[in-house]
Amino acid sequence: MLGQDETIKLVHLAQNGDENAKSILVNENSPLIKSVIKIYRNKGVEYDDLYQLGSLGFVKAINNFNESFGVKFSTYAVPMIAGEVKRFLRDDGSIKVSRALKTLNIQIERFIHKYRQQNGNEPTISMLAKQFEVDEEEIVYAMDSRKSLLSLDDKQDETNPHSRTIMESIEDIDHTENMIDNLVLKDLIKELPDKDKQLLALRYFEDKTQSEIAEILNVSQVQVSRLENKILAKLKNKFKY
Repeated sequence: MLGQDETIKLVHLAQNGDENAKSILVNENSPLIKSVIKIYRNKGVEYDDLYQLGSLGFVKAINNFNESFGVKFSTYAVPMIAGEVKRFLRDDGSIKVSRALKTLNIQIERFIHKYRQQNGNEPTISMLAKQFEVDEEEIVYAMDSRKSLLSLDDKQDETNPHSRTIMESIEDIDHTENMIDNLVLKDLIKELPDKDKQLLALRYFEDKTQSEIAEILNVSQVQVSRLENKILAKLKNKFKY
């Protein structure tokens, strides 16, 4: 496990073009990458592909990190790793159908419906191509495109009655943001002085009032209030990275 100083040194080397330093960082931080991407399993993407996406996000963290951010590199890297995976799931993980193709498909369906009513049978692909003045391949592609238009209520695996719906999967992507925030926050809290950790533990984990904390720490309630605000402001400032 790399120490913070060694990590920063390798980050600087990687930012200056040292590919070996970059490889060391990726390999040594493989457990971190895996801990983030496991949240996105069962979303229809192979684990190896998730790991590649996570690694790409990690490399972006290497390239963009600056010590002036005031956070550990691992703290900065976590949302970068998660962001790369979420971007893929939201933007690239679904099949996109162009507006022109959708329009053509609608026109074809209307024509087929009218033709069926008038003639009692289906028009051929060649007839459709002639009608719309496009290649037969484009007709087939347009008609197949409707298969890609999924309902959010469709199951991810129609053969499994217990399979989750597409909507449930999308909602899970949003829910994982809280889990990522918790990972980052946990890392930030570890860096705080023991006294600050104790105050946060009493206030937010043991649900103590400021008056009760003041009595435990043998200080005034005003001091507790000021210290709490100072700690939260520090965390908020670092959390934006």
